[in-house]
Parts: sequence; structure tokens; C-alpha cells
Amino acid sequence: MENAERTYDMKAVIQRVNQASVTVNGEVVGRIGRGLVVLVGVANGDTVKDAAYLARKSVELRIFTDEASKFNLSALDVKGELLVISQFTLLADTKKGRRPSFVEAATPAEARALFEEFVSACRQSGLKVETGRFQEHMLVEIHNDGPVTIMMDSREKVVPGTDIGLKPEIY
Repeated sequence: MENAERTYDMKAVIQRVNQASVTVNGEVVGRIGRGLVVLVGVANGDTVKDAAYLARKSVELRIFTDEASKFNLSALDVKGELLVISQFTLLADTKKGRRPSFVEAATPAEARALFEEFVSACRQSGLKVETGRFQEHMLVEIHNDGPVTIMMDSREKVVPGTDIGLKPEIY
């Protein structure tokens, strides 16, 4: 399916944080200091290219302030940490009725594979990357800094072969 025909694409909600953690069944499974919480939703038809694009965009997004208080620094620049959480509810369709539909979300097996690709691509940056647990009920504690929250999707990606992936050879 071509990108232009797709209703949904892989989505990421990125929050700049002072600290964050994720707990499953009373156990803290991921904790970070200053950095980013990245909530990732995988849609039907998403590919490794979508995961690589959003991972690269996430770690390079300039949403940390420099000495002039301008958004000029990325997580890479400030040696930030990442807490990456799978969140299929980002694919919610609320156009009809009062109950969201999740038919555009990828199957759990597809979503897990692409979520792991996303996490792997983030780890290639050299930054500390923590995660929650896929398909588990999680309690996420976020100390949003700013608040700064950015929404992105892979539909916005540029032409493959340009500087968009952490592993250019996958294009």
C-alpha cells in the first residue's frame, strides 16, 4: 500500500522529560533521567523504514534549549535518555460513535516486530534506551519538562536514500 493511500502511519508522541519511569505489576521495568518519553503506535502496513525514520527523527528532534533558550539541541546533543513505550491507542479512530476503533492498528505480532525495530534503531544512536513491556498494562510516570509534547507520523518522511535512517543500508 502506498503512503499516499494509507489513512494511518506509524505514530510517535514525544515528550521532553526531566525523568520518567514505567511500572508493570508493581515492578519498575524502565527508568530514565533527562530525555524523551516516546510513545509509539504501529499501524497496518508500516515497515522497517517507518520505524527507522521515526527513530532517527525522535533522537535528532531539536526540542532541548540552548543557552539562548532556543530549541536548538537534540537528545543526541544533550546525551538524553529515552523511555520508549508501545501504545496502540495512538491509532484510535474516533470519527464515529463514542468508542474508539483500533482497526488500523497493526496486529500484535507485527506491532511487536516493528516496535523492536524502532527500539533497536534508537539504541544505534548510543543513547540509553529503556522500554516498557509490550502488551502489558503499564503505569507510566512522566515529569514533562516545559511541557513539550510533539506528535509525529511516518507519513511525513522524505525520499528514501536521503539522510533519514540510522542504518542507511536498510533503504
